[in-house]
Amino acid sequence: MIIVIGIVLSFVGLGFLCWLLFTLAVQAVPFFAAVTAGFAAYRSGAGEIGAILVGLTAGAFTLAAGQIAIATLRSPFLRAAVALIFAAPAAVAGYHAALGLAQIGVPAEGWRRVFALLGAIAVGGTAWARMALSAPSDTRHGDASDSKSPVSLASVARDG
Repeated sequence: MIIVIGIVLSFVGLGFLCWLLFTLAVQAVPFFAAVTAGFAAYRSGAGEIGAILVGLTAGAFTLAAGQIAIATLRSPFLRAAVALIFAAPAAVAGYHAALGLAQIGVPAEGWRRVFALLGAIAVGGTAWARMALSAPSDTRHGDASDSKSPVSLASVARDG
């Protein structure tokens, strides 16, 4: 009975960690900016509290700048580029997280790398989709009936 509870709790814990990884993947760039700025401030003599404040400010600014850029840019290519800037470090984090998990249960090194690559694709794709799709949808400007009807994917594909 205790073994069953241990196995179930292990799966619950692993599921929680995977959910946390996917949820926090978008914040990989702001976290990197925060840590880098915090260490730079600490090395310049700001002290612990000053380094934490500088790091928090840099991370918040980076996240806000990315979200503002996604929300205000009109070009889908520029939105995709900004989302890619946020997704690339998330893919690296996903690779290393999946590699760490694969080292627990996969004995062959080649298969570990395959699982790590699949993890990188999944986490990077999720982060890219969350950033790219977080932009507000374009609405048509015109009379009131046009602004209330959203553009569907089928009509975009049909109309070009």
